[in-house]
Amino acid sequence: MTADPAPTKERGFRVAWPTLIVVSLFGTLYAYDLFEAASNLFGVTGQLAEYNVFAAENGLTARSVPWVVLVTNLLLAPVGFIAALVLGRHQNLAVRALILTGGLCVIAAVSLSLSAFV
Repeated sequence: MTADPAPTKERGFRVAWPTLIVVSLFGTLYAYDLFEAASNLFGVTGQLAEYNVFAAENGLTARSVPWVVLVTNLLLAPVGFIAALVLGRHQNLAVRALILTGGLCVIAAVSLSLSAFV
């Protein structure tokens, strides 16, 4: 008697098309938040440089660049997107979309709070 070998489970990375479309759409929205953070990084540093030149000419105090706030804002979108993907990896498509939407809401709220500090 010979025993039948156990069926091998195919190991691979397969993603359904609807999941890929939803994740790509939300990835674009998260990328827009990343673009906003990058433009704030360059815009705020440029504006503060111009202000410091004006301040030096008029005897005002110079302001330093809030690097911690700007870099935190820059890292927020990629970290939030990865966290939402990890949290929703074993969920169905509707729950995954809700988790990604919640992640966008959290990122928007934290970005707005960080902008208040600048």
